[in-house]
Amino acid sequence: MLMPKKVKYRRLHVGDRKPTQASTRGTTLVFGSYGLCTLEGGWITSQQIESARIAITRYMKRSGKLWIRIFPQKPVTRKPAETRMGKGKGGVDHWVAVVKPGRIMFELEGVSFDIAKRAMELAKHKLPVKTKFIYSNDVQEGN
Repeated sequence: MLMPKKVKYRRLHVGDRKPTQASTRGTTLVFGSYGLCTLEGGWITSQQIESARIAITRYMKRSGKLWIRIFPQKPVTRKPAETRMGKGKGGVDHWVAVVKPGRIMFELEGVSFDIAKRAMELAKHKLPVKTKFIYSNDVQEGN
């Protein structure tokens, strides 16, 4: 799973679970011709990112190139079950990537339009946020 090698602070405040403000970074296709863009904000766990990555690469049969444009760098803590209140904050349970609307999460290059669209549809079902398939202007639909 994806996680940072080293962090300055082990535990962070929870913050906004569903950011509604549009993303200002990572909103254009930079590496590939096809992409998967978020339509709403949310947290995406490292397991969900990995699951979407596997779905895409399996459908493409490892042809083409895939870029993952998000990284889980926010720790989410959890206290053990049946623990009394107090005694401080729980330990790090998992890592999440905070995405805002408009953020491109995955990019593809080197495959046909139909394969890219279907691969991104398979990945879309693995993610907890609404997404849409986007492509650059120089790509012809259905080719």
